[in-house]
Amino acid sequence: MADQTPSLDEFRAEVTTFLRTHAPLKAAARDFTWGEGPDNASLFREPDRAEEAVELAAAKAWRAMRFDAHLGWICGPLDLGGRALPHAYERAYNELEAHYDVPNQSYFGIGLGMVAPTINDHAQNSVRQTLLPRLWRGDLIACQLFSEPVAGSDLAGLQTKADRDGDEWVITGQKVWTSGAHYSDVGEVICRTDPNQPKHRGLTCFVVDMHDPNIEVRPLRQMTGGAEFNEVFFNEYRVHDDQRLGEINDGWRVALTTLMNERASIGAGGSGASSGFTRLREMVRHFGLAHDAVIRQELLRIYTEQKVLDLTTQRAMDRMKAGALPGPELSIAKLALTETMRKTSAFVSRVLGPRLVADSGEWGTYSWSGYVLGMPAMAIAGGSDETLRNIVGERVLGLPKEPGIDSVSPFKDIPRNGVMGR
Repeated sequence: MADQTPSLDEFRAEVTTFLRTHAPLKAAARDFTWGEGPDNASLFREPDRAEEAVELAAAKAWRAMRFDAHLGWICGPLDLGGRALPHAYERAYNELEAHYDVPNQSYFGIGLGMVAPTINDHAQNSVRQTLLPRLWRGDLIACQLFSEPVAGSDLAGLQTKADRDGDEWVITGQKVWTSGAHYSDVGEVICRTDPNQPKHRGLTCFVVDMHDPNIEVRPLRQMTGGAEFNEVFFNEYRVHDDQRLGEINDGWRVALTTLMNERASIGAGGSGASSGFTRLREMVRHFGLAHDAVIRQELLRIYTEQKVLDLTTQRAMDRMKAGALPGPELSIAKLALTETMRKTSAFVSRVLGPRLVADSGEWGTYSWSGYVLGMPAMAIAGGSDETLRNIVGERVLGLPKEPGIDSVSPFKDIPRNGVMGR
C-alpha cells in the first residue's frame, strides 16, 4: 500500500483543493480592541433549539462532504471508510481547515472523541462496521451516559441496572449531565449487571438507540440560562446482546477507555491563553487598573499558568499522536485547566465588581457572567476535581487509596444514603 500513500505535500494540495472548492476563507483576524466586535465571554455556546437545529444540519452536511471526499476519517481503517494515513496527515488537515469558515463541528466532539474510540476497541465487529462509518460521516451523533444523580463523582457507585432476558438486556435507571442527548442518535451507557460483585465489577456497557420511546430525555436548565445538559431515563429499555461493549461485567475497563479519551478531548482544547489574556489585559487597562501592583501580579499569574498548561497539554497530545495511550497525566492537565479558570473567574469578579451582575449594557462587563456561572461545571465535566486528585495521588504519586472505599464487598451490601444496594 506504500505506493498508494500520498506524500504530505500531495495530501496538503488535495486538502487545499477540497477546502477552496467548498468553504470560504476566514476573514483576516483583527487585533483585539476593547469595545469592538462580539461581546461574549461565556464558556459554553448555548443556542436555542431552533438555532441549534440549523447549525446541526449544516455541521452534518459538512462532515458528509468531507467523508465522501475521503477526508472524513483520515486515520481510520480502509474497510470502514478511512484513509489509514498516519496522524501527521490528520494534523495537516486540521491546520489547513482552521483557515476556512466551516460549520461548527463541536456537535461531534463526544461521539468522535470518546464514544467512537470505545466502539472501535470493544464492540463486536458487526457493530463497528455498522456504526463507525456513520459516526465519522456525521449521519449519527453519539452521547455518553455515565453519570448518575446518586453516584455523583463515584461512577462505580452507579445503580442503573441491566437485567438479562434471553438475547436481550432490560435497562432501567437514570443518567444525568448528558451533553447533547437531545440531538444524539446513539449513546454509550454503563449499567450494573451483577450486584453480587464489588462496585468496580459487575458493570457492563452497551450501545443504545436514543430514539427509542423507552428512553426519555429531559433538558436541565443551568445557572447560565442554557440547557446543554440533560437527564435521561431508561424505562425498561431493551437492547440486544450484540450491542454490548466488551465482556459481561467488564464494563469498568470499557468505561476507562471512554474516560481517558474524554480527558484527552478536553485537554486538546487548551486554555486559550493568548486570546483570553488579551481580553483580560485590555479590561484592566479600560478600568484604570493597569498600575495596580496586586492586579498586575494576579494577571501575570493567570497568564503564566495558562502558558504552562498549554505547553503541558501539547506535550501529552504529541505523545498520543505518536501512538501512546492517554494516561493519568491528562488528569493533571484537566485539574490545571479548572484551577486556571477558577482564578480567572475570581479575577474578573474582582475587577468588574457590580458590573458583573447588573446588565447595564456596557460592553465587556455583564457578558463575563456566562464565564463565572459556567466555571463550576468545568470542575465536574470530564471528572470532578476531587476524583482527579485521587487519580493523580494514586496513579502518579503512588499514594495509598482513599480510606473507606469498599472495593471488596458485593455492591448490594454497600450502604448508600442509609439504604443497602440493589
